[in-house]
Amino acid sequence: MRALDLLTCAIVSAAVGVALTTASPLAAQTATSASKTPRAATARYKVPRTPWGDPDLQGDFTNVYEDGTPLERPQEFEGRRLDEISGDELLKIKEAVQRRTIANFEGPIHAPDHWWQDALHLEKGSQAWLIVDPQDGKIPPLTTEGQKRVAARTEARRTNGRGSADSYEDRSLYDRCITRGMPGSMMPAIYGNSYKIVQGQGFVAIQYEMIHETRVIPIDDRAHVGKKIHLDMGDARGHWDGDTLVVETTNFKDRSAYRNANPDALKIVERFTRIAPDKVKWAVTVDDPTTWTRPWTFSLPLTMTGTEPIMQYECHEGNYGLWNILSAARAEERAASQAGK
Repeated sequence: MRALDLLTCAIVSAAVGVALTTASPLAAQTATSASKTPRAATARYKVPRTPWGDPDLQGDFTNVYEDGTPLERPQEFEGRRLDEISGDELLKIKEAVQRRTIANFEGPIHAPDHWWQDALHLEKGSQAWLIVDPQDGKIPPLTTEGQKRVAARTEARRTNGRGSADSYEDRSLYDRCITRGMPGSMMPAIYGNSYKIVQGQGFVAIQYEMIHETRVIPIDDRAHVGKKIHLDMGDARGHWDGDTLVVETTNFKDRSAYRNANPDALKIVERFTRIAPDKVKWAVTVDDPTTWTRPWTFSLPLTMTGTEPIMQYECHEGNYGLWNILSAARAEERAASQAGK
């Protein structure tokens, strides 16, 4: 793993052509200075520039404040728009969830506090759900083709004679420390919520704490790779639209295509916009006309806190979760066999 980390660092340094120590001064911003920045972005905010003139997005970011934010609109907000939910109203709901969570603890030993506290103590004014288009906050319906694809995969799993833990290959890519995919690698989770953005002339690199992946994104007119080439994180190409970095990603592998989409039709478009000294807005449009009846978009802020550097992610070396899943399945099989004698 250490060799892999060194290789990742070498790739970022070579492709981006900028040492992390010379990244934007904003990347070194302290938590104190970040806390003085108003939460709401203003239209008058002037985006800083890199020495070569591109909008400066660099820094260490986190989405930890959105850990408890659902992707789709919750039932309690049925019929309401995202901009109608006040921060005070959202805070009351989160506090009620916190009380129920604590009441359900069965003993003094439980998961680390930050796994549930951070997911409930969201900063005041945080959004109530992530999907911003369509306005109902829901993932659009599946197309007929999409429904058939999901049904076929479900039936294949049911009839292939394998259980969900017969082998490590029956577990998800996430369980196996391979990838969390795109855009999952930057979506809220209970841990691994840090991201580093660095820039060089003609490139932007994004390093993810979760599973320690790095995307090196060329910012030019080069074409995507050939249609026969497929990657777990897809093939990314970027360009600037004013102060916004637009990244279009295609060429996904079937095993990692987002939400069982068609890897040959799936296109994910990300938009990164610095909206304040300590915030970058990340908006993602998912487009696959063979899977959903229309494109849909979710959005959330990435925040610089000064206290969320990327930690080394040693997944394979301590992947007790996968070991325990497989060993527990074998224990259940032995118990069932003994009971049948």
